[in-house]
Amino acid sequence: MSEVLDRLRGIRHIPLFPLPLVMLPGELLPLHIFEDRYRKMLKDVESEHHLFGITLFEPSEAIAEKPAAGTVGCVAEVREVETLPDGRSNILVLGLLRYRLIDYVDTGEPYLVGDVEFFEDEKEDAAPLEPLADEVFALFGRMAKAAFKMSGSRGTLPEIKRADPEALSFLITAAFNFDNDKKYSLLEMTSTTKRLQQLREILLKTVAQMEETADIQAVSRSNGHSTKKIDL
Repeated sequence: MSEVLDRLRGIRHIPLFPLPLVMLPGELLPLHIFEDRYRKMLKDVESEHHLFGITLFEPSEAIAEKPAAGTVGCVAEVREVETLPDGRSNILVLGLLRYRLIDYVDTGEPYLVGDVEFFEDEKEDAAPLEPLADEVFALFGRMAKAAFKMSGSRGTLPEIKRADPEALSFLITAAFNFDNDKKYSLLEMTSTTKRLQQLREILLKTVAQMEETADIQAVSRSNGHSTKKIDL
């Protein structure tokens, strides 16, 4: 059992904040709280454990009025709160752990409260998993360097630390601008190996192109010339 899972032991009911986005463990997300029911939710979670759940819900495309039972979401921990004079708030939350929504609990509050089950990826053999994670981490490092070069190499390239395979897979997923369907499919997946394999395929298709583009832009900035073409 991980430290985070152990920390949440005994918690079954959490407030839910349905949003048209997918949050991942380890991801930082700024939110603007303005509706009265979510102002009340924020006040309540600040007085308790600073936790609520973020669940993907796109009402414009849904027939239901709330996320369905069985939906996977991510526990968000409130890290910073800026309360504005009119009662609205800007907050910063950190994704901690995934949950599966079992059912809803009627607490009389204006916001949704879910009966949830927390989960992590299934345990897998480290022998094939670690080399895969190393390869994906190396590809991601190349992508980060290419992106830094494309930006003009301003400032300092931040150091990217090699996390454990599951955390690494979510870190890389968060770095891509995936649509909600793709991001959700990676969120609900319980195999670190399968998630890393999918990310490896995406990185293999992306990295070489980004590196070539970065080289061409570097030549252009130095008033040089290049005969290479970018496949768009």
